[in-house]
Amino acid sequence: MLCVCSPTFAPENEAIERERCPFPFAFYNPQRMDKSGQIALLEKMVNSLLESDPSFFLVQVKIKPTNNIKVFIDGDHGVTIENCIKLNRKLYSQLEEAAVYPDGDYSLEVSSPGVGEPLLLHRQYLKNAGRLLEVKLMDDTTIIGVLKIVAEDHIVLEATSGKGKKAVTQQHQVFFTQIKEASVQIQF
Repeated sequence: MLCVCSPTFAPENEAIERERCPFPFAFYNPQRMDKSGQIALLEKMVNSLLESDPSFFLVQVKIKPTNNIKVFIDGDHGVTIENCIKLNRKLYSQLEEAAVYPDGDYSLEVSSPGVGEPLLLHRQYLKNAGRLLEVKLMDDTTIIGVLKIVAEDHIVLEATSGKGKKAVTQQHQVFFTQIKEASVQIQF
């Protein structure tokens, strides 16, 4: 079933249109939306697809000027390539069915944020407890330490400086409002 919003669609006709077309995203016309409106629509679509498995969550949607759509998802226990492929196929199908980009003038990529990508959500901090983080603060100082605690409004990092008998371990409480950027560091 192809459901497309008519060019004369008006909000007062929404109830009538919804009865005729059960697809929940058929009332959006990306040609009339700015990028933030398109991103909001895509976030709504992705979140509805992820409802079936609450261990996965949306991190971010980006749209490049060439309509290259990048969807970043994460999971409490990680994300596999198969998870990304499955979501990509479902989202692509919804985009096509709703004729969100009627001329097919878009590309779609679904992936997890790469290692080293900044943590954007509280849930990502929870997932990465026990791992080494590099945290850049608003005052441009940097703390590198193991993420020990994730609270509602702050994190606690344990950082060790020096080596051997001169090693000193300190705990740093950092409020989320102080964080400019935080990323997981790979240890070898």
